[in-house]
Amino acid sequence: MNEQFAGALAAEEAAIYAYGLIGVKLSAAAEVTEARGAEQAHRERRDWLISKIAELKSSAGPAAASYTLPFPVSDRESALELAIRIEDGVAQGWRPVLGVTQDADRTTGLSAMTDAAIRACRWRRIADVTPLTMAFPGKTVT
Repeated sequence: MNEQFAGALAAEEAAIYAYGLIGVKLSAAAEVTEARGAEQAHRERRDWLISKIAELKSSAGPAAASYTLPFPVSDRESALELAIRIEDGVAQGWRPVLGVTQDADRTTGLSAMTDAAIRACRWRRIADVTPLTMAFPGKTVT
């Protein structure tokens, strides 16, 4: 179970890092507010995961000091593209948690995955990207 929580934690930490870059490339107040809200949500999920991993008397290891981005983030369009990719990645990070948890932990995992899918949909709408949703959020597309 710790491996699945560690994967979700890595995704949340990467999202926090990415939103620090995304936010500075957005100019519309509503977009900046959306990015700040997303970053805060990821911080809250990260903190829950850290507590859960500690409760399991385990460790996920230290967070990376920085992350390799899939492409340069130089303007609004690339920032929106990164936001979409990050949220899809967070959903993918949480999906394995569902198979190894139950009760409140599974509810938390499902909520985290769903929230990421909804945020990705919002970013797609803002970026005018279609389709707005994925058929199976959290599933790796091959």
